[in-house]
Amino acid sequence: MKISFIGSGNVAWHLSQALEKVGHSVEEVYSRNPKNADALVKKLYNAAPMRTLDFTDSPSKVFFLCVSDDAIAEIIKHLRLPLNAILIHTSGSKSLKEMDELLRVHSDIPIKTGVFYPIQTFTKMFHVNFNEIPICIESENEDVENLLITLGQDISDITYAVNSEERKVLHVAAVFACNFTNHLMGIAQELVEENELEFELLKPLIYETFKKAIEAKNIFKVQTGPAVRGDQKIINQHLLFLKQKPDYQQIYRVLSEGILNKK
Repeated sequence: MKISFIGSGNVAWHLSQALEKVGHSVEEVYSRNPKNADALVKKLYNAAPMRTLDFTDSPSKVFFLCVSDDAIAEIIKHLRLPLNAILIHTSGSKSLKEMDELLRVHSDIPIKTGVFYPIQTFTKMFHVNFNEIPICIESENEDVENLLITLGQDISDITYAVNSEERKVLHVAAVFACNFTNHLMGIAQELVEENELEFELLKPLIYETFKKAIEAKNIFKVQTGPAVRGDQKIINQHLLFLKQKPDYQQIYRVLSEGILNKK
């Protein structure tokens, strides 16, 4: 299948290459930063960089919209697609209805739409195995839904039909599971390295924590630490240590109270 990408960030970077590996052809890549489009095109077989959002002469049938939620409205405002095009966004939080409403305002032709949301954290320099990534798909059009199921199954062993409200729940949960967790590990790294200690000392603890969380039926039941023990003396000592870092102190206090309330 011939596919074009609007956006060249982390999701587009990995998804475009994964689709090509299973036989699909990425024809074009557009980015607001031409250098980013050029960099992605070099990773693909025969794709061309696009300098405008006018795709009216594109050979592609499917157009993946891989941009930030804030950029979707502005992109659609200027986007021109060929007849019978299918526009697919990859956002975890943008509803299908919102994109359809934007297209009704700004497109002169009817555009079929869908969602193709991979539940994973993507960074260009880190390899991901798409076979293990759940793909959440949605469309109001049965033909588009079947096409998305096919694309999902081409690259992943896990494909689900998930509506916009369910996807929003997954996205919020993913922020807790991934983004907030990563931020907390960054704080831990900063604290030890500022005190001339090696972050390597914490890595076995991190591995074991994630291992237990993945294996546990109820993750709250494997919670450890001073808060779950109700050890206020240790908590106060830690808060005192963090007095020069009020943001971190507040995070520590809020999370400790949350753990105490789950007892």
